Amino acid sequence: MSKDAILGAIRRGLRRGPLPADQAAMLAGRLATHPRHLIPARSRVSRPEQIALFVRNVEKEFGSVVRLADAADVPGAVADWLAAQNLPPRFVMAPHPELEALPWADRPMLGFEARRADGSDTVSVQHGWAAVAETGTILFPSDPTRPTTLNLLPESEIVVLRASRVVGAYEEAWDLLRAERQDAETGGFMPRNLMFVTGPSRSADIEQTLELGAHGPRRLHVLLIEDDAAAR
Repeated sequence: MSKDAILGAIRRGLRRGPLPADQAAMLAGRLATHPRHLIPARSRVSRPEQIALFVRNVEKEFGSVVRLADAADVPGAVADWLAAQNLPPRFVMAPHPELEALPWADRPMLGFEARRADGSDTVSVQHGWAAVAETGTILFPSDPTRPTTLNLLPESEIVVLRASRVVGAYEEAWDLLRAERQDAETGGFMPRNLMFVTGPSRSADIEQTLELGAHGPRRLHVLLIEDDAAAR
């Protein structure tokens, strides 16, 4: 059902007619310009400070971060983290071109499959699309090369993220998504799902006792590739 059909059904249910021309123009203008509301001052800092803020916020929310000089260091960092957590050197990985191009052969003891996760997978390696410094949140638009199940089913999730994809505020992340999706290839379609991940899954619903892994991974580890010279 189209947007016009949905809005028309709502108007009929409310017994309202078509929007007056001035209201329609006002709404179209807001959709086109994406006006800003108040943006927290903590995100309005230099690039190095934004990256540092992102790292602090991930760690504050019970995640961990390792900063890497180059993408080629990712396989070694994955192997080191799995060993440190006493986890088997096996994982399921997002079938993303950037991840598949990494030099995994340098670590022949690692075993992985590039696919969606299922209930038997204990560790996932996911491709981070972008992140927001003000809260330490990582964004994952749904995509065949970035399966959503990798963020939900395994107990441990490793996210490979480029520092150049860390923005200060949420508004900038939405700007980035619109800019990348509004082209000839996608026809301007937004992803069906955009997942926001801020640290491991957790809940304190029962007796106010914090429990990690309540409805997703109990461990979140970020491999941050230092590809932004301005952020160093």
